[in-house]
Amino acid sequence: MRFATLELDGKVVPVLVSTDGNGWAAVPEWLGADFDGDMADLIGRCPQPTGHAAPTAWRPLDGLRLRAPLVPRRNVFCVGKNYHEHAAEFARSGFDTSAAKGETAPAAPVVFTKAPSTVVGPGDEVLPFTELTRQLDYEAELAVVIGKPGRGIRPEDAWNHVWGYTIVNDVTARDLQQKHRQWFIGKSMDTFCPMGPWIVTADELDATDLPVKCWINDELRQDANTRDLIFDIPTIIATLSAGMTLQPGDVIATGTPAGVGIGFSPPRFLAPGDRMRIEIGGIGVLENRIAG
Repeated sequence: MRFATLELDGKVVPVLVSTDGNGWAAVPEWLGADFDGDMADLIGRCPQPTGHAAPTAWRPLDGLRLRAPLVPRRNVFCVGKNYHEHAAEFARSGFDTSAAKGETAPAAPVVFTKAPSTVVGPGDEVLPFTELTRQLDYEAELAVVIGKPGRGIRPEDAWNHVWGYTIVNDVTARDLQQKHRQWFIGKSMDTFCPMGPWIVTADELDATDLPVKCWINDELRQDANTRDLIFDIPTIIATLSAGMTLQPGDVIATGTPAGVGIGFSPPRFLAPGDRMRIEIGGIGVLENRIAG
């Protein structure tokens, strides 16, 4: 099943979306009970959404505004340098202040976070902050949405804690990332985490084998597969949960493949007006534009 967040009659509400992406149904119709909450509330209430039958009637989605499917209650967890070719291009770029001398692929997951205020939805503009950065970059990523809470989750049990998947664009100010060494400021400016278009439940996808692509102004820049992850999803979940309880609605961005702006010589940074289009197989398309 697919779950989105829509703007309806001035309210922002979670809904179900049909498989073809053209229709929507209200959550109470699916639950068979009243519901008045956001997507995080829904995930907490239904940690296994497959326990309810899919709707049989759909209303047209055309003309309605999709919002980000989920704004997490706490920071978005992110994994850096998690594809071999991207780790290598990042090392060559001179922007990586986190690597040990001579390191390309990290020995353990590199984890950072993005503030919830970074999250915007499909079609929303990303602010360029030209007064603060001249090195704006894109990063196409598969994101995991946690359903069942847990701490000390073993890798072999990790899949049981996954509610679904969505797309994230980990927009980054590279000069600020480099300047401050710790990546939070360069990653956490407002609008720097486009997410969507919806969440696809875990039973619908094999997250170990999904194509990940990104176009900038119709030019294909990133083209990889989640098979190429250095640290797989169970390892990421086990690492994060070792000493911290993962909660329903937590979002984990699993890393970006090669082809980001700093991977080119010279680098190819984003400019106002540029269009970013990310497609992940089985989920859909997330498209956003740099304002200006």
